[in-house]
Amino acid sequence: MGNIALTLLLVAAMIATLVALVRGVVAFLKTTEEDLKNDGTGPSASSMKQNKAMMQRVIFQALAILVVVIMLFAARG
Repeated sequence: MGNIALTLLLVAAMIATLVALVRGVVAFLKTTEEDLKNDGTGPSASSMKQNKAMMQRVIFQALAILVVVIMLFAARG
């Protein structure tokens, strides 16, 4: 992969990380008192949405770190 392609992939991963983070924070801020007073039947829809957004953030962040590592190895050799 060329340096430009890796740079574009890094920028895309960083933007995806930011979008997933914002979506997770927005879902967290929309948590209602009803969601907090869970009757023990399992996680609420809001909790599941928060969890999904934060898991996507972790995946995109890992991808961005992997691209940086590849770029560093490419620059080294």
